[in-house]
Amino acid sequence: MKTVAQGLRGFGAYMRSLMGADAYQRYLEHFTSTGHAGPAMTEREFWRDRMDRQDNNPQGRCC
Repeated sequence: MKTVAQGLRGFGAYMRSLMGADAYQRYLEHFTSTGHAGPAMTEREFWRDRMDRQDNNPQGRCC
């Protein structure tokens, strides 16, 4: 049986995923698992690239 703390952690992880807050961590996991050569983007570079791509290719979003 899940404890309340486990449930809250799961809910927090779900909300971070829903809001995209874990996108950089997922990028790093993908980057290392696929064996890319060279360094990964810094977190700042990642978010700048992500925002630029969203601005250049708008898709369904609220704002």
